Order: sequence, then structure tokens, then C-alpha cells
Amino acid sequence: MGNSYAGQLKSARFEEALHNSIEASLRSSSGDPQPIFTQLYLEPESYSGNVQDSPPTKTAQASSAFLGTQDLARDCGFLKPLASTSGNKTLPIVPTALRVNGPANSIGIEGRPPLLSPSQVSLGLQGQDYRTANLGDNPVSTAMNSGPPKKRHRSWHPATLVPVPPTAVPVPAIRPIVCSPGPVLGVSSPQLTTSSVTQLQPITAGETLIIPENLLNTSGVRPVILIGHGTLPYFYGNVGDIVVSPLLVSCYKSNQLTEKILEALSLGSSQLLSVEMMILLTLQYLARLGSQQIPLREELEQIVLKAMMCCPGGPTISMSQLPWLARLEASVSGGSVQVVVTHNSLGEGISEALRYLTEGSYLQKCLPTYVVVICASRMSGNEFCVLVLGKYQARALAEGMLTTNEFLKEISYELITGKVSVLASHFQTTSLGDNLDKQLVRYQCKRKGQVIQPFQGDVTDNIHSQEVASMSPPSQADVFSKVFQIYPAQLSVARSLLSQVCSIADSGTHNLDLGRFCKVDFLVLVPPSHVLVHQTAQRIRQSGVLVDLGNEDPGTVHQIFDKYVIRLDGDVHAKMEAFMKKVRQNPYTLFVLIHDNAHVDLTSALSGSVCNGELQGLADRVVNCQEVLEAMNLLVLQVSCFPYTLQTCQSRISIHNEVHWPADETLLREQSPNELVYFGLKDYSNSLLWGVVSPILRCDDAFEKMVHTLLERHPHLHSMVIRSYLLIQQYTEAMMALTSTPSLRDHITPETLAMVEDLIHTPSREGFQGRGHMLLVRIPSLQLAMLAQERLEDVRNKLGLQLCFAVLLGSPASELNLHRNFTSRLRAWRGCENEDWIPHTYEDLEGLPCIIILTGKDPLGETFPKSLKYSDLRLIDCSYLTRTALEQEVGLACTYVSVGVVQDPKKVVVPRDSDGEKTAVSLNDGDELERPQSNGSAVTRTSGSLAENGVSSSDVADFLQKPSTSQLKGVVTSDVGTVTQGIKQECDSLGSQLSSDPPKTSKASSSLDSSSSASSPSPSSSSTQRPSQSTQCYRESKSAKVSPRTVIMSRAAYNLLAGESASQLSSCSLLPHADVAWSSPLRPLITQSLQGEEQSKYYHQWTVPKQHHADYGAPTVPHPRRLLLSGPPQVGKTGAYLQFLRILFRMLIKLLEVDVYDEDEEQDEGEENSQVTTPPNTQWPDIEEIRKLPFDSSLRDPKFWKASPVHSGKMTKCLKEFNQGESQTAETRVTKSIRLSMFAAHNAFHHCEQCHYYCEAGPAAQLSECTFHAFTFSSSMLGEEVQLQFVIPKVKEQHFVFSQQGSQLESMRLPLISNKDPELLKSPVFTPTTGRQEHGLLNIFHSMEGATHLHILVVKHFEMPQYRKYWPNHILLVLPAMFNNAGVGAARFLIKELSYHNLELERNRLEEQGVRRQDVWPFVVMMDDSCVLWNAHQSADGSSEMSDGSSTLINVSLKTVLQHMENTPKVSLYALCGTRKWSSSLAHKSLSKPFSRCHLHDFVMLNVDLTQNVQYDLNRYDCEEADFNLRVNSSGLLLCRFNNFCLMKKHIPVGGNKDFLVKPKLMEIKNHSPISPSQYVCAPDSEQTLLDAPAQFLLERFLQSCSHKLFPKAVKNRDNPVLSIDSYLNLSPEISVCYVSSRPHSTNLNHQGLVFSGLLLYLCDSFVVSRLLKKFRFLKGATLCVICQDRSSLRQTIARLELEDEWQFRLRDEFQTANCSEDRPLYFLTGRHV
Repeated sequence: MGNSYAGQLKSARFEEALHNSIEASLRSSSGDPQPIFTQLYLEPESYSGNVQDSPPTKTAQASSAFLGTQDLARDCGFLKPLASTSGNKTLPIVPTALRVNGPANSIGIEGRPPLLSPSQVSLGLQGQDYRTANLGDNPVSTAMNSGPPKKRHRSWHPATLVPVPPTAVPVPAIRPIVCSPGPVLGVSSPQLTTSSVTQLQPITAGETLIIPENLLNTSGVRPVILIGHGTLPYFYGNVGDIVVSPLLVSCYKSNQLTEKILEALSLGSSQLLSVEMMILLTLQYLARLGSQQIPLREELEQIVLKAMMCCPGGPTISMSQLPWLARLEASVSGGSVQVVVTHNSLGEGISEALRYLTEGSYLQKCLPTYVVVICASRMSGNEFCVLVLGKYQARALAEGMLTTNEFLKEISYELITGKVSVLASHFQTTSLGDNLDKQLVRYQCKRKGQVIQPFQGDVTDNIHSQEVASMSPPSQADVFSKVFQIYPAQLSVARSLLSQVCSIADSGTHNLDLGRFCKVDFLVLVPPSHVLVHQTAQRIRQSGVLVDLGNEDPGTVHQIFDKYVIRLDGDVHAKMEAFMKKVRQNPYTLFVLIHDNAHVDLTSALSGSVCNGELQGLADRVVNCQEVLEAMNLLVLQVSCFPYTLQTCQSRISIHNEVHWPADETLLREQSPNELVYFGLKDYSNSLLWGVVSPILRCDDAFEKMVHTLLERHPHLHSMVIRSYLLIQQYTEAMMALTSTPSLRDHITPETLAMVEDLIHTPSREGFQGRGHMLLVRIPSLQLAMLAQERLEDVRNKLGLQLCFAVLLGSPASELNLHRNFTSRLRAWRGCENEDWIPHTYEDLEGLPCIIILTGKDPLGETFPKSLKYSDLRLIDCSYLTRTALEQEVGLACTYVSVGVVQDPKKVVVPRDSDGEKTAVSLNDGDELERPQSNGSAVTRTSGSLAENGVSSSDVADFLQKPSTSQLKGVVTSDVGTVTQGIKQECDSLGSQLSSDPPKTSKASSSLDSSSSASSPSPSSSSTQRPSQSTQCYRESKSAKVSPRTVIMSRAAYNLLAGESASQLSSCSLLPHADVAWSSPLRPLITQSLQGEEQSKYYHQWTVPKQHHADYGAPTVPHPRRLLLSGPPQVGKTGAYLQFLRILFRMLIKLLEVDVYDEDEEQDEGEENSQVTTPPNTQWPDIEEIRKLPFDSSLRDPKFWKASPVHSGKMTKCLKEFNQGESQTAETRVTKSIRLSMFAAHNAFHHCEQCHYYCEAGPAAQLSECTFHAFTFSSSMLGEEVQLQFVIPKVKEQHFVFSQQGSQLESMRLPLISNKDPELLKSPVFTPTTGRQEHGLLNIFHSMEGATHLHILVVKHFEMPQYRKYWPNHILLVLPAMFNNAGVGAARFLIKELSYHNLELERNRLEEQGVRRQDVWPFVVMMDDSCVLWNAHQSADGSSEMSDGSSTLINVSLKTVLQHMENTPKVSLYALCGTRKWSSSLAHKSLSKPFSRCHLHDFVMLNVDLTQNVQYDLNRYDCEEADFNLRVNSSGLLLCRFNNFCLMKKHIPVGGNKDFLVKPKLMEIKNHSPISPSQYVCAPDSEQTLLDAPAQFLLERFLQSCSHKLFPKAVKNRDNPVLSIDSYLNLSPEISVCYVSSRPHSTNLNHQGLVFSGLLLYLCDSFVVSRLLKKFRFLKGATLCVICQDRSSLRQTIARLELEDEWQFRLRDEFQTANCSEDRPLYFLTGRHV
């Protein structure tokens, strides 16, 4: 080989020249390698900037976890058919080869090893167990520009078996393949001397390369080839001893970036880097890596991105310059990076490096960590790859390529096949060289059955085991107070979830109809962990949510194990089927499926399998099954502390449906030092800046050095196996050093010794009473965990420590198994008298000294007790280098801590020891592993349990503050208008107490009162605790603090967690999860400051799911009823979603509740004693009895409190009562929240299956299905023809009669009085409505029990489009535009006029059919748009009254009420029928009078025939019904109120008959002050500001507010009312009005002896004559007010009525309403009685 690798290494002359040329540059180097090549070799004009802007000074160890070849071929097109051509020649196919170590007769032709078919390649595991993978019919090879394979060969799944000799070795997951031309890095032509970014030309097939025998055994390293750019050779022979990794390949694909991605990165296509620049950047990067660091894809990507930004296009580098520049870059590495340059192929350089490795040449010289092989070929352009020869780096990269499932299988294989026997035998001896087991047995015999005292004394105090068995610690029953509390952050998150649910309902997409649900039910899915099921069920029980939702009685709450919480295991399908059956059978229940810890298993159901005994893909089968997706009454809430795998570009959850835990940046300095704040992952990283001697996040470097020594001795074993055995030995020897063999102390790392010493000694300290700390040891492999538990338990027992602490296996697949001695101890501490009680959760182990060996692929979200002090994560190494995998391990230690222990970062940070800077004890040449100094502790014999710098977690958290059980404060709310408004008004009450005896509540702290949440005061402190993971709270002294837990980590994980605080790439920059991939080779850097929604947007943009991910191939549109709740680990998410269920239920109930007016009618004195002629249980009125009843003219309904009392001759009120009424009117009217019944009227927000066709719009075309019809009639009152417009939907046309041509509306059909059809509703229902198209109760489908009826909405002309939009299936009666500003009087007037005219038309039509005129139904119903419910008095036996005279109110339908009134005997003789108004007191009163003759309003059945000559005042805005009632009664007609029925009116705060906004007519007049009612009138022709409001409205409001000026003698004078002729106007509640009709033969109050204080003449007609007025007597000084349409009619009226005879007028007493002349003001004149 011409330009050989070895020759380059020996070129001392080159090295000397090179170093001399850059010596000055190196001297001035600032630690970061400078771009020396650009300064020395490139032309000045070609250098356009620094190649690397500011790349990190160090890099962490990481490797993307990649999956198998199936994924590889799918995701990246890595495996492709060999079909590459060069010119017109077809390249020869080189078959895939496998080296077989077998007998000589198995050698193939020409002495070569036999070649296997490419479709049947044996994939062995260096043993008897071998597999094959079907790679397809076409042979395959490897091109370095193709995508990354995700797994090593040994994890490929078998397809077909082929006979392979029993010594088959693993084949790497790489075969050379030649890709068709595509957009990859390359050079355009071999003839070019400068490189550029162009399309890759066809690459020739590479040559074959034989892997030397015994490569791993000879060199102690399994080399890793990092794919760069170009073509790798075919490998065959001993292929099990090399690994090909695509780790960095994506960094070299920048020319594949799309325009969209380049734009997102603020880059242009001209800024892409050449292959040569990529090579030099890679060299620079590798040269800077530390001895214990591995290349990290994300780090190199950021370097490449910075280079592109600061050096667009990069300098031009010729082919002759590249080798020199490459060697120059490598020279700064101190020999750790070497360059091999070849001119033929990459295989040539790889072969030379491997030969150098096997020949042992490196023994004389330090082996380089990285060899960069560059093929500078003029034919194919520059190619390169990286050969990793460093023992640590090569092993870490190879292991990092395995998924968690794969490396756990690998470990199982090593344990089963006995490969660990050599390692196990090594640990049979102690660090001092003694036989471990013999020494333990010797010590056990020496103890003679005695054990160490568990509660008090020292480890030297031994007593007999039988004596200890009878000992028990003192009971501390009051220490444990099981209280579930909701804290402000949890309440805030619950409200955010509720808000999001309401947003879904309000989106208008009909994906969620909250109005139909009246109940909430739920199911929680948890990962397959027995402990987690118990933990979640315990939280649900203690929260009381099941009782609050009405799902369970307090007595049955404990029986919820399988009902509300299920594990995702083999039994999940049957349980889910039962749940979905409930969903189907209860369409009016809103179900919430809560998928807790949703990130744990997101394997798709299609690719699911059994891994380590766990089924995978179950979550996908359950959560994403079609029935769950389509159920309209099912919400899916996915909860996760690491939601990144749920946030890809194909996520099923809309980014708008994500709720993130609120970030708490402040440390609450003003609060008590014992206030609890969350301490999470970011806080652990920041704690490294505290500058303390003993940090809470530590790396045990002494342990790491021992590990590295063992790794070099055992290259065939997985590093986790080695770490596990060493860890077991360390804990074993630590126990021995503290009990039997003190001389072992120097061979144990300070971290281990401190933890074990704390574990053993703490329970015997004063005041601890046997309680101690928990030590968590994380061992993912179940076999290794079982080995550790068995070994540590055995050592503990032989040392006599069996009663001092427990050793527990924390396996998801099994229940907790605790020795009865420890169980009885826990019972004693709890004061638990139940002998059957055993701990089910880790929280139940509070205070118990124990080692928990937590096993399983992932932590599953279990909560640990406050007594957890240490989290040992020293086994979490390079196999856990994705963000989720790493952070969820550290998340085990996250908890709430006291504010006082969280420190400010020190300005001068104590530098952490880095590699090479530590003072380490050198390793002996022998087999012993010496204990070097750890960075976590000083070299000391004392344990780390003493407080160091105030942050040691030994400040006991066992005696925490015991809170009270004060419940959340409920929020009293008013009416819910829309779904969204309901959020603000939801009730956050926790509902029922947790126990039947409510505990004494103490005063809540103000901070929580303001948040409507629970408080936790204590006798010693009023501070508020934050959510604690344990629902059991403990008493604490005033000075006790809760400190963070101490986390001990491996170096690889520690570097990433240190992250940004050490100017390194942090864990948040890693691939978020092994099941996702980056969508682009380059992307912006993500930092820890990116949280919540911003972080979610980042992952939605830059990650894609892999093919085995459950979201792969998901619909492009996210599911509308799916939400995501994300929050840090152990922050309190369970409490938040349980509170969400509670307030969701409260809101649904609130949506089914309305605020109705709850006001009692006024009663006359002695009214109850009046004679009752009608029996109380009479169903219908007798016409003769009703005629005998006097008409009660008093306005008793509370809605008339602001109106003038009508004088009736009775003394209904004294002055005192009147003043009370005055004060009452100043307040808001009283309402009460009432649950809607099945007969309620609804607004536009109600939807259900029964009535959707009744009120909902169908397709858009349906709006055109309405027909418009004009209906014209003449009105004598108006003196002109009136044209009304009907909007009639096609489906409602059967209610009308049209001309034969079908176009002309002729009449509205009316039934006959004699029709006895029980389903028939005879009366058309008219509802005048304005401003309430959404909120008006215009859906009376349920009120009518679904019966056919005629309902007509009477709307103003300008509001017709809005009402048509919301009520497309309703008939609209549109008033003429001239009434746009009119009041409700105009609507009632036109309804009555129209109805009478229609009655006459129908009589004429039916008369032609032989029907008598008087037989046509003459009634219509006028009903307000706020009538919601109807009630009827009924006794228990169904009759109208009970035997004792009392009755109960029941809900009835509007149909029932109407049909009852319509069936009244001789009904056509009644002018008006109606019901009374509901109040809550009615239910407690006996029904004294079944019928009354009094005022009727809000809901009346009107006889338009009898009242033909009595009209509503069309000008009126207020009191039009009272005015009409008085005129009907004075006409001698009968009004009958059915007291058996009562009407509920909903309080609707918007729309309706509200006030006009009175403003100046001329808008240029700047009048910012409000206009008072006294300014509503002015002198005629005055220059006062004219107003833009109707004249009648101004008059009514003026009289209501200022009548005391017009009628001073009448103020609070009931004996001398104001006489009002033919009209009732409101003159304020202080002034009584006596109504008198001027019509002949009218019925009037006997006014003999009555002296009036004033006279009101309002638009009086010709029936009012002078002689009528002369009949009445007036007080001296009484006042007169005459109101007319204009000034001329005012003068004519005064002259015609001869008013000047008895009344004195002055010119200045003439007024007009403050309108301009075109608005036709009203005029009035006042005078005094002479």
C-alpha cells in the first residue's frame, strides 16, 4: 500500500515539520482548537470566516439508539437492491459473505470461505443460539450516504433458518449497498481539483475485506466504523469482531436539506459545506473529545450548523491540500486521533488499521482512539470514515446502538450461557484477597445467633434474634394523617384542562357536545406495575372524587381496584371491553380515559411483541382502537412527564390540546423556609452551581475508575453486567467494613460507604425510634436485580443486620414482599390495628430503613416516600443516551423540598474535577481495585449523613408538618351562559368529606383562600405545603427541612445532566426518545429554557415517529377529543387530573342548572283568612265562581318592585314595608340554581339526539329550504295596512294554508274547539325575542315532550339573519323595519292583531267547509324567551293536594300545562289564562286558592276573539302587560290564573327588553358624563342637547325616575293616589296609581270618597270627556300632567276637556321629550289644581 497508514505514523520528519509550523498557534490556543488549516494553507481571499463559531469545549457521551434492519430499510432506505451502474456496464454482484470457523472440508472453492445466499444470512450470537434474517432476494451492500441502521446484527429477527456450523459468529448489521444517484455529499467529477457540493455520481462497488481472526481477543477492542461519506467494502470472515455505526452519518447530509428546512434555519443553499470541510470539522471535533467521552451526533450537528452559519460555503480546499490539513488538525489531539490517507479505496485504509491492531504494533506505542480514513481519489472524489479503536469509546458506541430491549436480552444471554463466570469468580474474593463467602460464614458462626439491635445502640450491640422478634417500636399513630389536598398549581392545571375541553366543545365542529352529559365516569390506564396500580387506586380513594362524581358510595370506595384503574397487561382487553360496553350503554355520561405515563409503551400494535416478559403495543391497541376514537362521549387524556414521543409531526394530539404544568421560576423567597417547592431535573443541574463540598448530584469517579479497569479485562461482557457485579461487591464490602472487617474501608468508594453507613446507623440515632432512610438502587435487568437482592440479603443476614434494614426487589411484575418483622414495625408506626395490613406501595414504606432494588426496562411513575434519601444510578450509562431514557431515571429522585434548602448559585463556582485533573491513586498491577478519591466526598471515614453546607438530605424529612383536613372553598357562581363562561363559574369544591366525622378545620392561610384551594395549617406554622407525592403527611418541628435527594450517577450520565451549567451539550439536546427520529439532519439547538408549548412546537417540527411507533401512519388531522397533560416527574399530576374530573362534573351539572328567579309574591294582610269558595283540589275553574272573584289589581309579582303600585282600595303596605321594598329594589334580584329537568326549554347551546333536527342546522343548503312570505292586513289602531314577513322552513309549511299556486300565504291553520285529540296542542305559541338569538330559551322541544306544535319567533327586522342562523328550523315572524327601535309592546300588539286577523281568515275558510265560526280555536300563547320550567302541585297519591292540605311541586311539561288550560270547560269565555310564578317557598305552602283573578304575564293564553277591542299599547317599553290586564279587566272580561301550576323564569343577563344606550343625537358633541333621566325632557324649542333615543322610551324612563317632581303630593301617599285614565304608567314605586277606564259600561274601582293627589292623561282619546273628569276629587295643590303626540293636540286636549276651569297652567310648565323634530317628540303640560 503506497501511502500506508503505518508509514504515516512513522513519519517523524512530517510530524516535526508540522509542529514547527504551528507551534506559535498552539501556544496561543485557548483550549478550543483553532482553524489552523485556514490560516496556514488557504489563500486569504478564500477564507471567509471562522469555520467553527463556538463549538462546545467538551462533549458528552451519547449514542442514538437505533433499531433493526427492517426499520433501517424503512426509515432511511439503507438496505437497497444492488443495482448501480457505471457507464453502460452492469456492476458485478458481490454476494454477502460470512466467515465460518469449521472443518477444513467446509472451505469453499479456491480455498475461500463459503459464501451464503444473501437472503439467508446467519445472524449468530457467538454461541449455539443463532438466527437468520431474510434480507430479500437481492444481494445488498452498504453505501455510506444511506440512512442509519438502527440495531446491531444480533437483534435481527429470524425469518428462515439455514444450516450453519455451531461456531457461527455474529455478522454486523452492515452490508455494502450501492445507491442510485441521489442528493448526497460528493464531488462532481474526479478531474476537479477543488471540491463543491454537488450530486453524488454513481459509485463503484467496493472491494471485499477480510476481518482478521481473534481481533477482539488479540487487541481487547471491537473496532467501530463510523460511516462517513463514500463506499465501505464488503466485510466477511470474523465479522462479529467489528461494528459499523451510522451514528454520525446524518451530520454529512446537509445537502439533503429542503428549501423549507434551510429557511427555518436561516440558511441558503450557498452555505452548504463541502465534503472536505466536513472531514476537517470531524477531525477538529474528535481531537477535542476527552479520554472518557464518545462522539455525539447532536453535538457534531451543532458544530456543522455553526460552521455553515459563520462560514458560508466554506473555504475551497484542493485534493492535494486535504491530507496536509487533515494531519494538521489531528496533530493537536496528542496522538488520540490519527489520519490514514489512501488513493484507491476506504477498504485499503481500514485494512491497514486493522492489521496494525492485530499485529500488536500498538503495544509499543499508545493506540489512537480514532483513526480517520480518507480516500483522496481523483476518480470518485474524497471519501472518508472513522475507525474507533479506543476501548471505552468503541464499547460505548457499540452498546449504544442497542435498544433497551436488545441490551437486556444481551445481558440475559450472558447470564444464561455462563459468560459471566469469569467475572463472578473474580468477585468471590474480597478486595483484600480473602474468600468472601468463607469470611461471612466465619463471622456468622462467631455471632452465635445474635443480631444487631434494630432500634437503639451501635452495630456492636448484639442481642439474641428471638429477643428482637418480640421488640416493637412505639406507636406513632398521629404521625400519619391521610389527607388528600389540592394545591394552587394542581387547581390551575385542572382548570386549564377544563378550559381546553370547553374549547373543543365551543369549536363549532360538533366533536364534543357538553350540553348532553349529566354524569362523568373515568378509567385510568397505567403501565404494568402492581405498585403503580395500588398507588393510583389509593390516590383515587383518598381524593374522594368517586363520591363527588356520584359513582360510588363512601362504603364501596375501597372496592375500586379493577373498576377504575387497570394495568396494561395481558388482561387489559377484557377489562377494556367491559369499559367500552359502559361507554356504549351510557350516551349521556362523559367518560374520560386517562392514559397515565403515556410515554412508557408507544409501540404500535402491529409491531408489538413480548420483551422481558412484558407485552408491547398494548397501549396502542387500547387507546387508538377504532371504538375509542369514534366514541363521541369519550375523552382521552394522556398524561406524561416525558411527552416528547407524543409530540412528533404525526402526533394524534393537537398542539392546542396540550396542557403544560406551570413553570415556577421563583423560589418564593418571601415565604417560610419550610415552604415546599418542587425540585426537579433542572434544579439538579443548577445545584452544581451552588458551590458546595458535597453536591446532591454526584458522579462516583472512584467507582468509574474501577469499572474501566474491569471493562478492559472483560471486553466480551456487556458493561452493565460488569457495573452490576462491582456494585454488588461495593455494597457487600461496605456492610462488612461497618460491622466485621473495618480494614475494607479503603477499598470502598466514599459514596458507597456513606450511603450504607447512613442506612445502618440512622435508625439508632436519638429521636429516630428505628426510622431511617431508603436507598434506591436502579438495576434495569431483572436477572441482575434478583442476583443483587439475593446477594445483599444473604450478606446482610450473615452479618446480623437482618432486622436493621430491608432489602426489597422493586419489580413491576410483582407485589411488594416485605418480611413480617418490618411489616409489623410499619403497622406499629401507623397505629394500625388491622393484622392483615401489608404495604402495597413504596410510599407505605415511609420511614423504613431499606434498600430498594428497582428493576424493569423503565421507571413507571411510582412515587417514593419522603424517607428516600439516595438514588444510586451508577448503572445508567451509555445505553441510556436518549432524553427520555436518561431523564426518567433522574426523575425518580424529584420531589418537593423546603424553600430554605434551595441555594443561590455562587458567583465563584467550585470547579468540578474533570478527567485527568483528579488526584487518583494509581491502580496496582495486581488484581485488586484500589479506591481512588471520589468527586462526591472528601477522603474521609465519616459518612455523608452529616449536614454539609446545609443541603444534605439527612435533615430528616420523617417528621413533616401535619396539615389539617380543611377542604377547598366552594365558589358561588351565577348563571352559565355559554360553555366557556361555565369555566369561570365552575365550583371547585372537593365535595364530600373523606370521613363521616368531619375533622375540625383550622383557619386557612390567605394565600390559599384567594386561590380557592385547600390549606394546610399546623400548630407550629401557618405556611402552606406544596403537593407531596405521599398522601401521608408527617409532623415536623419548626426547624425541620425537607432536602433534595442525593443522586449518584455514572460519568456519562453526569456529564449530560451537568449539561448547560458546564458549557456542554445537555440532556435536553439528545434525541427525545428511542421511538422517534429527527426529521432533519440539522435543526436549531434546543435548550433547557425551552419549556412547555415552545418545546412542544420544536418537537412537532423536528421529530418523526419511527415505523414501530404507534403514531406512525396516524391520520394527518389530530384527534379532536384527545388531550395531553405534561408535567415534571412527581410534581402532582395525579391530583391535578382527579381535580379536573371533579370540576368537569361540576361544570356539566352547572350546564344542566339554571339560575331562576326565586322571589315570593306580596301578600295582603289577612289574605289567607279570606273565604275560599273553590275547593283546593279542583282541577278546572268554574266560570261562575271565577266571575264572583274580585279582580286583584295589585302588582304582586316581584318583577314589579320598581313599578308604581296599583291602588285597589286595600291597605297592602304601610310606609315601613314600602321602605323595605325600596331597599330591596336596589339589590340584585334573588335567584336560585335549579337542575334542568327533562321538560326544560333550552337555548342554542343545547344539543341532543332527540331535538337536533328541531333546532340545529343541517347542511348549508338547508338555509335555502325556507320560504319567505308577506302577510298583509289592515290595523284600525295604526290606521294603515301592516305587512309582516314570515320565514317558514319547508318542514313547517303544513301549519299554513297557501294559495293553489302555492306561493301566496293565506292563513295559519287553527284547530277546532271540539277537537279532543290527546296529543293535540291547539294554541300557536308566539315568543317575542330580541338580542337573545343564542341565549333565549327558544328550543321547547323537550318542554312539549316532542309533540307537534306551532312555535313562532317574533323578531325585529334587523335581527332576522342572526335568528335564522341559530334557529334555521324555526318559523320567524319578522316585524316591519319601522319597529326596529320599538319596545315589546309593539311585538305584543302585532301578535294580537295578526292573530285576530288570522282567526277571521280561518273562520271564513272553515265556514266554507261547514264549520261554525265560533268553533274555531280563538287562543294564542304569548310566552317570554326566558321561561324555562313548569311545575305542578301534587300530593303523594297523585292528587293535587295531600290530606293535611300540603302538597309537593313536581316538574311537568309545557305540553301538560297548555293542554290542561286548553281543556278548561267553557274555555272560550275566558279572555286570559296563565300560571303563577315559582318561588322556593311554594313547595312548603299549602295551596289555598286553586284559581285567582289577577294580573297575568310572561306566559299567557290569550283569547284574541274576546279581546278584539282591547289592545296592547304598541308604544310601550315597560309594564305593557300590566297596562293590558287592567284594560281587559275594566272591559268586564275574565282573567284566570291557574295556581296549581307555576312557571320558572331563567335569569338571562343579556338581551331582552334592556335599556337603550341614551347618547347625544349629534355625535360630535363630546359629552363624556352620563345623561341623567332628568335630562330626558326639555322645554320646547330649547337649545338643550337632543338625544338619540325613541320619544316613548325617554318619557317612560323620565316618569319612572322623576315623577316625584311632577306629583309631589303623591310621594309615599297611598291614600291619595294619582288618577290615571285609560292607561297604567310607571311613576316610580313611591307613587301609587289608580287606574280608571273611560269606556262606557266599563268596570272600575269604586272611587267614592277617594281624593286624588294628581291626574295623568296619557294620549287620551275621544272617550275621555270633561264631565268624566268632573266626577273625581283632588287635593288642593294636586298636579296634572297631560301627554300628547304634538303641541297642537296638546292644546286641543286642554281646551276640549275644559281643564283650565279647575287647573292652573303656566307657560314654563310645557315640556317635550329631548328628541329632535324628525324623531317626533312627545309633549306634556303640567298644572296645579286650583
